[in-house]
Amino acid sequence: MIQYILKRLFYGVLVLFGVITIIFLLFNVLPGDPARMMLGQRADIASVEAINHDLGLDQPLHKQYVGFLNDLSPISIHNYKNEKSFWYLDSEKYSYGVLLTLTNQKWVIKKPYLRRSYQTKRRVSEILAEAFPKTMLLASVSIIFAVVLGIFMGVIIVVKKNNFIEKISMVFSVLGMSLPSFFVAIIFAWVFAFLLADITGLSMFGSLYTVDDLGRGVYLDLRNLILPAITLGIRPLAIVVELTKSSLQDVLSQDFIRTAKAKGLSQYKIITRHAMRNAMNPVITAVSGWFASLMAGAVFVEYVFDWKGVGVVIVDALEKYDFPVIMGAVLVISILLVIINIMVDIIYAFLDPRIRYA
Repeated sequence: MIQYILKRLFYGVLVLFGVITIIFLLFNVLPGDPARMMLGQRADIASVEAINHDLGLDQPLHKQYVGFLNDLSPISIHNYKNEKSFWYLDSEKYSYGVLLTLTNQKWVIKKPYLRRSYQTKRRVSEILAEAFPKTMLLASVSIIFAVVLGIFMGVIIVVKKNNFIEKISMVFSVLGMSLPSFFVAIIFAWVFAFLLADITGLSMFGSLYTVDDLGRGVYLDLRNLILPAITLGIRPLAIVVELTKSSLQDVLSQDFIRTAKAKGLSQYKIITRHAMRNAMNPVITAVSGWFASLMAGAVFVEYVFDWKGVGVVIVDALEKYDFPVIMGAVLVISILLVIINIMVDIIYAFLDPRIRYA
């Protein structure tokens, strides 16, 4: 098992390395002058050159790439004597602890440095730290809603064996998988937060925290989570229903289930103790991918409902060509995707020992 986990971790590191490389190359071939974005179009040449030097944009592309990796790595090498050096250990950029000191260099352990926003001059890590918990909450509630309701509906369809219920579930699944989240978000916002606002009490726009109308402070408003969470969870819900139904039907037709029935076990015990554990592998695999997809797909839903998460941050950064913020958000989402996939592979290996030797 240890060898399997180490192999998955190694593959995860390779994937991250590829993602980092692609992101760096993509955002370094796009048009635009970061120094002009930060200083304005009327900035003097000396100021532009100073900003380009600070950002490392006056260096060859390969050196910028190595510097980018050095900034992201938790263990990095820096020059601590020459302030003009591209590798200078700037205490304003890095929060670090020294591991090894050489003649002109220090090996340090630090937090990954995601650069600074071109527009606000704030650290990208600070911007994302404010936005990501809200997106994580939205994605988590959405996936829990999809998994709990989807598994329940899938089991009911198999157990009841009602053609009408099965046809309704098929129509729901097709609609759920085919309708884009952006379109569903607009429809839900219009119907439940505009046409039926007096009945539902829901708002078309609103984040996790709402400012009091009388200016008495900020308070938690979980009602604003309902519509975006349901909107974001509809597509994975449709997939979980279909996967649970097909996987459970397949498991219930196998020999060990017939043996359990011959022993006189009730249908409830057969499903809960025997069938569900074997039927959940495809569901777990799908849920892992969907959770990471929800983190990325929340961009559109957050924008429609004005949910102050990563989606709003990314859209705002795209409008202003704030590349460090976009790069940082994509990197963090990619890291989460890799971590979730590794965790699911490990859980999958525990559920099905044959996976470890594949």
